[in-house]
Amino acid sequence: MIKTPISKVQSLETKPDAASETIALRSFIAEKFSYFFLKRAFDIIVSLLVIVLFLSWFLPLAALLIKLDSSGPVFFIQRRVGRWGRSFRCFKFRTMIVNEDANVKQASENDARITRVGKFLRKTNLDEFPQFFNVFLGHMSLVGPRPHMHADCNKFSEHVSGYKIRNLVKPGITGLAQVKGFRGPTKDFESIFHRYQFDSFYVRNANFWLDLRIIRKTAAQTIGHILRIFRGKTDSISVREWTTSVNGSLN
Repeated sequence: MIKTPISKVQSLETKPDAASETIALRSFIAEKFSYFFLKRAFDIIVSLLVIVLFLSWFLPLAALLIKLDSSGPVFFIQRRVGRWGRSFRCFKFRTMIVNEDANVKQASENDARITRVGKFLRKTNLDEFPQFFNVFLGHMSLVGPRPHMHADCNKFSEHVSGYKIRNLVKPGITGLAQVKGFRGPTKDFESIFHRYQFDSFYVRNANFWLDLRIIRKTAAQTIGHILRIFRGKTDSISVREWTTSVNGSLN
C-alpha cells in the first residue's frame, strides 16, 4: 500500500467544481515552478547529448536494419497524450509490420506483428530512443508517466477515478512505474491500477533528486537487461520477478 502526503493536487481527483480545480492547478504550478524550470534545462542538455553522441550514428544503423527486415517507414509516429491532455506526435523506431491496428491495439508478448529486428529493439528499449527528439522539442521529459495512446488513456480513466492526474506533468521516456517493474502491455485492471498508483505518487512528489534516482535506476536496469538478453535468459524473467528485483530501490 502506497502512502502519499496530502497535496492540493489531490482535489483534482474529486473535481468538486471548476473554480477549485483551477485553484489547485495554479497552486501546483506555482509550488513547482523552480523544479519545472530546472527539469526543462536538464532535459535539453541530456537529450542533445544523446542525439549528438549516440543517435547520430545509431539511427542510420537502425534504419538500415529495419528497412532490410521489413517494408515500411523507419519510424512509427503515433499521436499520444501529453501534458494537460494535449496530443503530440511520439517518435519510435518501427518494430512491427505495417498494420491497421497499431493505434488501437497494444502489442502482446508474442505478437505476430513484431518483426525480428523489432523484437530486439523492444527487448532492449532501443525502440524508444527517438523519443529523445520529443524531449528536445519539449513534448516529453526524461522522467514522467509514460505517454498513452488516446484510446488507452480514455479506457483507463473509465476504470480508475482521477487517472488523468498523470497529465499534470509531461510524459517521460522512463518513470517511477517503469523502474518498479510495470513495463509493457497492461493486461488487466491490477496492472492499470498499480501504474496509476506510482504515476500519481510521482506527480505529487516530483522533485529533481527523485528524477535523478529514477534515471540512475533505469540505466542500471537497462544495462542489466541487455546483458541478460545476450546470455539468453530473458525468456525466464517475468514482470513479477522484475518487480521483486527493484522493490525498495526508491524507498
